[in-house]
Amino acid sequence: MKYMAETMRRWQMDGIGRDWLTLREVPIPKPRQGEVLVNVAAVALNYRDKMVIENGRGLPLVFPFTPGSDLAGSVVALGEGVTRFNIGDKVISTFTPDWIDGTRPGNARTPHYRTLGGYYPGVLAEYVALPEDWFVRAPATLSYAEASTLPCAGLTAWFALVERGRLHAGETVLVEGTGGVALFGIQIAKMHDAEVIVSGSANKLARAKALGADHVIDRREENWVEAVLRITEDHGADHILEMVGGPHLGKAVQTAAIGGHIYQIGALESFEMSAPVMPLMLKDVNIQGIATGHRRALENLVRAVDQTGLKPVIDTCYPLANLPVALDHLDRGAFGKIVIEMV
Repeated sequence: MKYMAETMRRWQMDGIGRDWLTLREVPIPKPRQGEVLVNVAAVALNYRDKMVIENGRGLPLVFPFTPGSDLAGSVVALGEGVTRFNIGDKVISTFTPDWIDGTRPGNARTPHYRTLGGYYPGVLAEYVALPEDWFVRAPATLSYAEASTLPCAGLTAWFALVERGRLHAGETVLVEGTGGVALFGIQIAKMHDAEVIVSGSANKLARAKALGADHVIDRREENWVEAVLRITEDHGADHILEMVGGPHLGKAVQTAAIGGHIYQIGALESFEMSAPVMPLMLKDVNIQGIATGHRRALENLVRAVDQTGLKPVIDTCYPLANLPVALDHLDRGAFGKIVIEMV
């Protein structure tokens, strides 16, 4: 799309709850100093976006508020002083825009959670004007819809396994479930020639295997802890993407190898976790909290995608006007990402 019109469509909320969502016609913003104007082509939805819309997640939302965090689009105008991008560049957003590299911002009393579509306004709009530092170049090998899936789900899996875990060939990765982060976990692990075990629901395991999983476990039909130990001949999993939280962490500790890494990513069961202390200590297990990652890691992921040909899994694409239908799809569950396209 060319930058020609004076107005655009943007989803906005004047309060918390789906009933407040409205698609409005508003002026196209003009980029200020240091900003780029991006013509948004696609926005990938995260379950977290649904939660922000429905309950606010305790975030300091400023109304009217626009949800959504993960976009892909092209630069159509430059503010004064912009040096990182040119008009026509294909870009994706960064989920935590203030985190460029190194240690995450914040302190012990106040952890940093300043994300797009939460602390900052979101991106479910045809155009956004944001600081140039909040974007990275998109992979040349992906469509806009595919590229939009990288900033949160893709980066979270990459940051855990590669940035923090230093995953290498021959190690075993246990992926819990088949959500967005989990599917990227499978693909990134296979990218590094690791052995992948997926524990999940029976109706999705065949597709997980087609994506590259070496072993699959129907968690409803067998004891998945014993299954992992059997598959690995009691070695255990070197890396575990832990998505559930609560006492489920204890099962991850049981399956972990000596010196294994557990990446606490999700809290589907509870935000309070528990685990047996003795195996945690005796096996020298590392538990790493993961909340997406920094911009430099996203740039590394983009390079890896272009070098290896990784293709994100997309379940369904919906037009911008069908955001409520897409949220309903998130409620039902999906295999792959739900993407909103600006059509």
